[in-house]
This record gives sequence, structure tokens and C-alpha cells, in this order.
Amino acid sequence: MSSMGEHLFQSFFLIFTGAAVIASLALYTRQPLLVAYIALGALLGPYGFGLINDVNLVTEMSHIGIIFLLFLLGLDMQPKALLSVLQKATSVALISSAIFAVMGYIIGYAFGFSHQENLIIGMAMMFSSTIIGIKLLPTTVLHHKHTGELMVGLLLFQDFLAILCLMILLSGDLGKVDPQQFGMTIAALPALGLAAYLFVRFILLKLIAKFDRFHEYIFLLAIGWCMGLAEFASMIGLSAEIGAFIAGITIATSPIAQYIAISLKPLRDFFLILFFFSLGARFNLGLLGDVIIASLVLAAAILIIKPITFRVLLGRMSEKKSLAWDIGFRLGQISEFSLLIVFMAVTNGMIGDRASVLIQATAIMTFLVSSYIVIFNYPNPIAISDRLRRD
Repeated sequence: MSSMGEHLFQSFFLIFTGAAVIASLALYTRQPLLVAYIALGALLGPYGFGLINDVNLVTEMSHIGIIFLLFLLGLDMQPKALLSVLQKATSVALISSAIFAVMGYIIGYAFGFSHQENLIIGMAMMFSSTIIGIKLLPTTVLHHKHTGELMVGLLLFQDFLAILCLMILLSGDLGKVDPQQFGMTIAALPALGLAAYLFVRFILLKLIAKFDRFHEYIFLLAIGWCMGLAEFASMIGLSAEIGAFIAGITIATSPIAQYIAISLKPLRDFFLILFFFSLGARFNLGLLGDVIIASLVLAAAILIIKPITFRVLLGRMSEKKSLAWDIGFRLGQISEFSLLIVFMAVTNGMIGDRASVLIQATAIMTFLVSSYIVIFNYPNPIAISDRLRRD
């Protein structure tokens, strides 16, 4: 076995054996598993015991989990239902994102970060976590209930906003966006949707109908379609996540969509463990002392202001008070997109290490605390209490 292969095998051994041990402890002590995976990353990563020093490969692989998650989301969304959900969620998503961005900017300014760093801090605060929001939502609620529809609509609209933010960062200057590149990207979205629809209608569905008794082939075809469209989307200036989501939507009406969704869930979970591990492993504990107060203030502001904002905005849309609070607390954290924004901004030299650690610390704190709030108070698949556990 090559040294690269040995290195990868050893990393997988440490991650998954470690995850099995620490997950067992977490369940015995009634802690959410997601917390265990992040803690394991911090322990084993380069800023902990240093047993896994190169987390780039693990991070790249974990990205596949997010792609599968969005593909499965698309599989559960009928195109007509998606349009009505987006219509309902648009105003709430736009107003709430503006409030969170301004809040992030003001707190960054109060702690002495530069104007450009504050813009990026504000940008990172706009989004809520698709992974936590969807993973802690019972499957029955996600598929069949108004709460699930509204949450998915809000998260999807935030994902579109996140793509726009990443495009701005890719230009390398917050004050200047290339109008030609921006226009091409906006035009690419409906073009990708149409091309995917035509391919599914005239090729993919015919292949599925002809060979649907070969389960291995259907599994392979689904992965190929998801990854292929994700890669194509990133080639034309969109994100792999958007491509995967469109791949899912275009076969959502197929009778075999639910079979594909069930088949891919274990694969998605495998990569999501890698995602949360890499999140913990990339966290630079050495710089935490410099930004601990700022990150505590920012995290507290997110955890308090996000639920209140969603409660008020959804209440104005005549949603029930209990449902508005439920959605507000489920979306009361920042997002994996926030971490992607940090990565892009650092790569382009737009923010310093302190601002980077501030956003990462805020992400981890809000991930943990909001997960606890949902797990102990709202129906979810990993609740400690039998009363709240819903699969």
C-alpha cells in the first residue's frame, strides 16, 4: 500500500473508530451526536493532539456529504410545491438576511475589525445551517408538513443568496463585481434547470424504466446523475450544491425517487460525519484567546436575534406563534456556507486570521447551542426524550 493510501486508511480509522467511541459516550451522557463529531475533530486535528495533520483531503471529501444532502432535498421537493414555497419564503429570507448582516457588521465594528472584514463577518451571519436545520427535522415534518416546506424554502433562498456572496468574493474585491460574469451566472441557473429537465425526460427516465429491476444500476445512476450535474454546475459558474439540488428536483416526480432517497441516506451520513469532523479539526485553538469575547457576543446575538426575527416576520405572514418560534430556533445558527465564505475570503487575502477564527468560533458555538435547544425542546430524530423523538 502506498504511503498516501496508508495515510488515508489511518485517517479513516481514527475518524470512524473515534466517532464510534465518542458517539457511544455522547449517547450514554445524553449529548447530541453532532457535538461529538466536532469535538473529535478538535481533539485529533492539528490544533489538538495532531494525530491528523492534513485535514484538506477530509474536508474535500466531506463536501460530498453536503452535495448528497442537497440532492436528497431536491428528491423530496415537487417542482410545483417548490415554486409556491419560494414565493412564501422570499420576503422573510431577504428581510432577515439584511438584519443579520447589519448585526454582524456592527458587532465586528465594535471589536475593531476593518471595514472589509466587517462586511464579510456580516455576510457570514446571514445564513442558517442546511445540515442542522434539515438533520434535526423529523422526516414526516420535512416531507408532509407546512413547517418543513417553510424551512426548506427559507434555506433554499439563503443558499441562492450565499451563491451570490461567493460570486462577489470570487471577484476578489467587495466593492467591484464583474457585471458580465454576474449576468452570465444569473442566466446559467435557468439554462441548467432546462438542460437537466430535458436530459431527465428523454434519457434518464427511459434508462430507469428499462432497468429498474437492477437495484445496483439505479443506485449507480443516481450517484452519477447527482455528481455529474454538480460538477457541470460548478463548471458554468454556479455551485456544486445548486447543481445537486437541481439534479434531485428533476427526478423528484419519478416513481423511483423515494427508493433512491432511502438508498443514498447511509452514504450521505458517512460524508456528513467527515464534514463535522473537519469543522472541528480546522479550528485554530491558538488564536481563540484573541477573539473569545467577540465570538461570545456574536454567538449570543445570533442565538437571541435570529429566533426573534423569524418569529416576528413569520408572525406577520399569519403563521402560528408556536410554528414561528419552532422555525426560528431551528434556524438559530450560522451556516456551513459561512465557513465556505471564510475559506474564500482567507484564500483571496480579504480577511485576517483573527476575523477568520471569530467566524469559525461563532459557527461552532451556534451549531452546538442551537442543536441543544432543538434537541431538548422540539421534535427531532435524535431527541433524548421519548416524547420529542420523531424519526
